[in-house]
Amino acid sequence: MTNFLQLKDKTVVVFGAANRKSVAWAIGCTLEDAGAHVIHVVRDTERQAEIGALIDKRRDIKGGASGVLICNVEQQAGIDAVAAAIGKHAPIHGLVHSLAFANYSDGFKPFHETKREDFLQAVNISAFSLVAIANALKPHFADGASAITIGISTTRMAAENYGYMAPIKAALHSSVVFLAKSFEGRVRFNAVCPGLLKTSASAGIPGYLESYLYAEQATLRKQGVATQEVANAAAFLLSPAASGINAQEVVIDAGMGVNYFDKGIIGKVTR
Repeated sequence: MTNFLQLKDKTVVVFGAANRKSVAWAIGCTLEDAGAHVIHVVRDTERQAEIGALIDKRRDIKGGASGVLICNVEQQAGIDAVAAAIGKHAPIHGLVHSLAFANYSDGFKPFHETKREDFLQAVNISAFSLVAIANALKPHFADGASAITIGISTTRMAAENYGYMAPIKAALHSSVVFLAKSFEGRVRFNAVCPGLLKTSASAGIPGYLESYLYAEQATLRKQGVATQEVANAAAFLLSPAASGINAQEVVIDAGMGVNYFDKGIIGKVTR
């Protein structure tokens, strides 16, 4: 089918790219390959320079950083300012929310020892920012626009080294449903929920490598989920081809969630 995604000349705003390994960067590249115009929004000048350099290399241009917007999503004024700048490119056909932060500077702690200020900051950046951004961009969305956020494959597994982020991701997943209802179908909201990935952000999670290697063996194919696989799913959900999908969590875990009793893993435990 020619032009299945129907993304040519559509404008999509991508929040959260930090470097070439970011999920947000992979999504942006995939959207551009499909003909979309991508507006990147990053959190600071350091990331603006890094993403700008990647844009220069990818698009064979100079001055890519000048087209990358900066937004501190912890501050409403910052969100309002970037929304005004984005509005100059309206209508907006898509939004990618790939933002997450947790303070692991103190290392492992039992969940009940989570600091109030750490939890609330993580909620603000990782979950409420989607609500605030969607609200600020509401006047600029095209009818039938699509918004996606990056969740996790399950919030029902208590991984100690993921700390308090799973409950926050659960709030993010729930926010997707309420936003879809609140926008009354004018904008679709969905969550792309991958299993464990090799990203620079995940490298900052204590003990992540061991968890990743285990998860890889727990998939049905014995191969971890690739960032590009997540980007492909995101591009589809952002496209008119996914017009019937709204308020959903799309899990991309290569079957890990149904493979608790993998015979290979059981054999290693019982031998």
